[in-house]
Amino acid sequence: MTPGAKVLQYETFINEVLKIDLQKVLEQRDAMYEKIAQYLQLQNTIKSIQETDSKELKTEVDLGCNFYVQAHVPDASKIYVAVGYGFFVEFTHAEALKFIEKKTNQLTEYTEVLTKDAAKIKANIRMVLEGLRELQGLKDLPEDRRREVF
Repeated sequence: MTPGAKVLQYETFINEVLKIDLQKVLEQRDAMYEKIAQYLQLQNTIKSIQETDSKELKTEVDLGCNFYVQAHVPDASKIYVAVGYGFFVEFTHAEALKFIEKKTNQLTEYTEVLTKDAAKIKANIRMVLEGLRELQGLKDLPEDRRREVF
């Protein structure tokens, strides 16, 4: 295989595999950060409800596409929390806060794993780019010298 063909093969590998893998990992990590932010927002809301010590709650609910309606909750002592896969669980405020703490810790650990994965992919991209530089340097060598290298 000629150095030019190898260069093309490495470039294809970078563009069609490594860069796409990196993009997927970073998108997954961003989605986890978004979930963490939602749980922390819920945590702040629960703490606000606890501080007011009110059983009733008036709020606005997002129905989707930023379309909000006013809602009145006559008993806000218990709340429903999305726990995944479309399931909701009824929690007291204390139970919900414990759940949120565990869930955000779990999600944070997962974002750390994704960050490490992204760093590994970036390192692989750098390694392949370095190999490309070496191969491109070989193009300047005479043909008989190139055969010795390969």
